Amino acid sequence: MSHLFVRTLREDPADAEVESHKLLVRAGYVRRQAPGIFAWLPLGLRVKARVEAIIREEMERAGSQEVHFPALLPREPYEISGRWTEYGDNLFRLHDRKDADYLLAPTHEEVFTLLVKDLYNSYKDLPLSIYQIQDKYRDEARPRAGILRGREFTMKDAYSFDIDDEGLGISYQAMRDAYERIFARLGIEFVIVKADAGAMGGSRSEEFLAPSPIGEDTFVRSPGGYAANVEAVTTPAPPAISIEGLPAPVVFDSPNTPTIDTLVALVNDRHPREDGIAWTAGDTLKNVVLALIHPGGRRELVVVGLPGDREVDLKRAEAAFGPAEVEPATELDFAKHPGLVKGYIGPWSPAGAVLGAESVTGIRYLVDPRVVAGTSWITGANENERHVLGLVAERDFVADGIADIADVRAGDEAPDGSGPLELARGIEIGHVFQLGRKYADVLGLKVLDENGKLVTVTMGSYGIGVTRIIAVIAEAHRDDRGLVWPQSVAPFDIHIVSTGKDEQVYSEGERLAGEFEKRGCDVLLDDRVKVSPGVKFGDAELIGVPIVVVVGKGLVDGVVELWDRAAGTRNRVPLGEIVDAVVALRS
Repeated sequence: MSHLFVRTLREDPADAEVESHKLLVRAGYVRRQAPGIFAWLPLGLRVKARVEAIIREEMERAGSQEVHFPALLPREPYEISGRWTEYGDNLFRLHDRKDADYLLAPTHEEVFTLLVKDLYNSYKDLPLSIYQIQDKYRDEARPRAGILRGREFTMKDAYSFDIDDEGLGISYQAMRDAYERIFARLGIEFVIVKADAGAMGGSRSEEFLAPSPIGEDTFVRSPGGYAANVEAVTTPAPPAISIEGLPAPVVFDSPNTPTIDTLVALVNDRHPREDGIAWTAGDTLKNVVLALIHPGGRRELVVVGLPGDREVDLKRAEAAFGPAEVEPATELDFAKHPGLVKGYIGPWSPAGAVLGAESVTGIRYLVDPRVVAGTSWITGANENERHVLGLVAERDFVADGIADIADVRAGDEAPDGSGPLELARGIEIGHVFQLGRKYADVLGLKVLDENGKLVTVTMGSYGIGVTRIIAVIAEAHRDDRGLVWPQSVAPFDIHIVSTGKDEQVYSEGERLAGEFEKRGCDVLLDDRVKVSPGVKFGDAELIGVPIVVVVGKGLVDGVVELWDRAAGTRNRVPLGEIVDAVVALRS
């Protein structure tokens, strides 16, 4: 400790939002350089190296070989795949002295694909799995939570290459199994959930989430085992209803009904149901106008009809409409489309200006999966302060398609019928994709099959957020005094704290450090002479090595103190037994 490049802090950094951020800065693991950009100090690099070592061991066990690409890459491969445009403002773009376009890679699918194309041309070369551990760069609009969501971060990204879909399935499962082993060894609780592939594309996608109240991802699970990221939840559509004998729609005046609640109150007062059951928000059809900003900047409006007791989930909307960005329509959007009567929009009107398949507005009209044929709705009449009652789907209006973007709620039925859903928060720590032939197609990755015919290779992509994992572990493994690292990733195996002024204490600390090192332990020795015991103890608790041995005033009685930080215990142990006691604790 007298030579270690570290400076612990007693106060939380002013910009820290979450406990992992506070502790990693205070304990001297990382140091902020700019928003979302951190320097890694010796303690942090030791933890990072141990995380990476576990990942490398399990990747090798899964049959994957390590390569390393540059972070600085030319524009052309990303232009071919379309992601030079699709990534939008999230991409760091730059020019060299010859004015050629380059980027700081946010991910490396394109160049991995081109590398294999350059070197392999036969089915005999496959299957292949290669990976790297490399820094990535994304110009996050709102970097937050320290290293949990940064603009520069380290990832392990792996790619599999197979001759057919059956081979892809085998490669995918091997990597999925490796991820389970990695996270178990790292001491991370995780849930595997179905996920939306997003801009990555592909036929299958699963996320590994660490449950956490500070997580940015919402996921659902059911008693029967269904689990999915909220963006990937599919809403079960109810069966269609016969439209025979349903009454004609009735247009009625509805002044001062700016909200669904006021509309429901009005219809219950002026148009009560014949069966005496009260109208609810779920009987209304809310029509939400969204703006889609497509890559390249084209702005398109869509109207989505959904039950009035639901709200649009913008994350689900972005997954549904990606790669376009999604935002609520603005006043300027409404001004450009006078056919949209704000507050009274509907898929039909008595004047005949309708949304949907026969629309004269030029705006796509999409509906929630619950809006099936024969369902009857209270909705806007496309006239100021007027609504319509009894508007029937597929009789009075026809949608242009489905948009499953309504919020998912606790108690909703799981899509597979396995029971009611519960919602939780999680942090994404890994993601696996069956990419299929998306990148191989556009980049021309083909090999000769056993019949001498050129076939397109099928791919998988598998990512782990290395630096994010460190924050996840720090978030989960701590107490009110500091970090408590799992043994598998701690910067040191043992922290020896020598306290007091007696020279024998320090010489005994040195001797014990040597004994532990002979037993294969990595030791941090606090040999600082002019530092008080209280400061040393505070530093040991803050830094978070899980096993602490205190050599102090008990030495005159032939005992030292053994702290097991994970168990929260402190025991006096005879000096002659301490090495065996620690080795037993670590096993």
